Amino acid sequence: MRDLMFLCHRIPYPPDKGDKIRAYHLIEHLRARFRVHLGCFIDDPADAVHLPALRARVASLGCFPLDPRRARLRALWRCRPGMPLLTGYFHDPALASWVDATVREQGVSQIVVFSAAMAQYADRISGMPKLLDFVDIDSEKFAAYGRTSAWPKRLVWAREGRTLLAYERAAVRRFDRSLFVSEAERGHFTRLAPESEALTMAIGNGVDLDYFSPDFAGASPLPVGRKIILFTGAMDYRPNIEAVRWFVDEVMPDLGAFDPLFVIVGSNPGPAVLGLAREGSVMVTGRVADTRPYLARADLVVAPLQIGRGVQNKVLEAMAMARPVLATSAAFTGIAAVAGRDLLVADGAACWIDQAVSVLAGRHGAMGMAARLAVEARHSWARALAPLDAVLGVPAPVGTMEEQVSA
Repeated sequence: MRDLMFLCHRIPYPPDKGDKIRAYHLIEHLRARFRVHLGCFIDDPADAVHLPALRARVASLGCFPLDPRRARLRALWRCRPGMPLLTGYFHDPALASWVDATVREQGVSQIVVFSAAMAQYADRISGMPKLLDFVDIDSEKFAAYGRTSAWPKRLVWAREGRTLLAYERAAVRRFDRSLFVSEAERGHFTRLAPESEALTMAIGNGVDLDYFSPDFAGASPLPVGRKIILFTGAMDYRPNIEAVRWFVDEVMPDLGAFDPLFVIVGSNPGPAVLGLAREGSVMVTGRVADTRPYLARADLVVAPLQIGRGVQNKVLEAMAMARPVLATSAAFTGIAAVAGRDLLVADGAACWIDQAVSVLAGRHGAMGMAARLAVEARHSWARALAPLDAVLGVPAPVGTMEEQVSA
């Protein structure tokens, strides 16, 4: 096997939230074809317990602590005209040294970089193919923050959006190929950077269809006899925070006839989310080891994101468990499904209320199974990642699902 380096901005294990899920499945795909040398940061000390399991999956591991407070100070210290803060945030001489040593000592022949902010480490290496997975278009995310924030944050985020876009455009030119999670995302980027058209492609997200199954039979901690509305996601992520606040303020008051319990499941909820808790109507769980007991009990899973980048794993997971999903257009982006049959898509409070009422009233009984069939057909990880082999110049291992999909 050839040796490949995989660099990502966050420890990709356990695969319990958006970027970590995609990174984990990419690594699983790659390690069937390469000896994978993984370099990453660990920004949550609680994740250190998972290092042995991660180390067992790769040929070598360089995992470096990243303290968010110090990283923010470093980003400010390293900031120069035209330089985005995000690259300074993820700048670490220790990781750079590990990259140099591993390439030299292990005979690395290809590099895959996960997140544009990590492209700075591949700039040190020449003479081998380089692949960049954008995961999200970070420049657009910060530009959106700039459009919706109050002064002075508006100025900071707008500047970050501009400088990151310039950085991302330059990064695409330095890599052999750059990946986006959907054709919609790729199209959005190429409209901003027309010169990147021939250097980009879409590799979508998948879902673990065996793990997220409607056959899940575990006990649920949620009350029996209540209509359950569920949201899952990292609750220290601004778009998720804004999504649940919007839902509680704009939609929940009009659903009282069904006496629903809105359950917010996800790690690191801050005061803005914890303050939404209402006895009998809104529950905030914090981090849970397994979201399936919550998903299995949900009468409606919601994805009310007003700012959405990439493909929402939370939507795919709920669909895989045959739950009715109500999403905004932003959260629906990149999902290969039929709106109105496989899930509901709506924008604006009035439309959301109408659609939520229709689900809670039992008018979409067949939607859950339609959702499951849609992700089975179009969103397995094997199908999603099969095109990657041609980009990397390797055949799918004999007998794998990827080989069958490619055939």
